[in-house]
Amino acid sequence: MTEPAQRQMQTLLATFKSNLEEFAQKHKKDIRRDPVFRMHFQRMCNNVGVDPLASNKGFWSDILGFGDFYYELGVQIAEVCLATRESNGGLIDLIELKRLVEKTRGKNAQPISEDDIVRSIKTLKPLGNGFDVIKIGNRSMVQSVPRELDVDFSTALSMAQEKGCVSVQTLKDALGWEEERATKVLDNLLKDGICWIDMQEHPPTYWVSGLLNI
Repeated sequence: MTEPAQRQMQTLLATFKSNLEEFAQKHKKDIRRDPVFRMHFQRMCNNVGVDPLASNKGFWSDILGFGDFYYELGVQIAEVCLATRESNGGLIDLIELKRLVEKTRGKNAQPISEDDIVRSIKTLKPLGNGFDVIKIGNRSMVQSVPRELDVDFSTALSMAQEKGCVSVQTLKDALGWEEERATKVLDNLLKDGICWIDMQEHPPTYWVSGLLNI
């Protein structure tokens, strides 16, 4: 890009950002109370390179309280994830997490969306404790413990998403895996606390706790 074109682009972006601030001033009540409106506003910000979450100080914090809102929500997310970690191994469905966070916040709290949850989790990443949003099949899941999700791990969880459970035989029949491979990945899920095994079923069934609540 030529230097005049760069200057023109910078001027244009500066104008966009100025207009965005005016828009935020005018619609700040809607941005604060309407999670859908807030999501679309965030996307407008992203399109012109503005990150309201980059700092909890300055214009965006003063006008919209974005910093305080998302950091506070991030703390609530962390609390729910820690409280449920023993039962789900640190892997919880995004929809279920939102429901539990809303329960924690109470009926009179500002409404939140799944998009708010995802953005708040970004504020937790610097803590270095494994918080992330991952895809398991067609579900968005939140993990709160550090772990490497290899292909076999994700595939086994994807097979469990419909009924909340999976077995060695299911993986063998559906994927053509050898018994040793299927057993290894499910035993690792069991070891991580992500699932529990029902030995009374035949064949033994591995139930994934984080997939049972939706």
